Amino acid sequence: MQVAIDLQFALDNPDPALPDEATITTWAHAALSAARHEIDSEITVRFVESAEIQTLNREYRHIDKPTNILSFPFECPPEVQLPLLGDLIICPEVLHREAAEQGKSVTEHCAHLIVHGCLHLLGYDHITDDEAAVMEALETQIVMTLGFADPYLSEKD
Repeated sequence: MQVAIDLQFALDNPDPALPDEATITTWAHAALSAARHEIDSEITVRFVESAEIQTLNREYRHIDKPTNILSFPFECPPEVQLPLLGDLIICPEVLHREAAEQGKSVTEHCAHLIVHGCLHLLGYDHITDDEAAVMEALETQIVMTLGFADPYLSEKD
C-alpha cells in the first residue's frame, strides 16, 4: 500500500515548525497500515489560518471556533476508481497552543493529529465511549510505534 500526500500551506507566514511531505507521508502510512487499510491512497493535508478552520468548523460541525484538525472523508461513487481518501485541515495556531499546553513538541502533537485524522478518514470515531476506547487505543499504538509518547497519557493520570 502506498500513500500520496498532497501538502498545502494556506498561511500568511511560513511556519518552519511544520513537518514536510515525507514526514507526513510516514505518519499517514503508519496510521493506514495499523488500521489494515491496504488500498493505495491519496490524502490532502492543508495547513490553514484560524479564520479558515473556524469557518469550516462552523459550517460542518456547527461549532463557531477554531479547532486543531478537521477530517473530510472523500465519498467516491462506486463506479469511479480514485485513490483519494480525503482531506485533513490543520490549524497551526491551535496546534502550537495545544502542544505547549500539553508539554509536547509541535512535531509530536502534529504526528498525533495526522494519525487521528487518518483514522477518521477510515471511519473511526470517538462519539461514544466504546468508539473512543477503540480509536484512542489504536492511536496510542501508532503514535508510540512512530517513537512518540502515549498521546493520552496526561488524561490517564
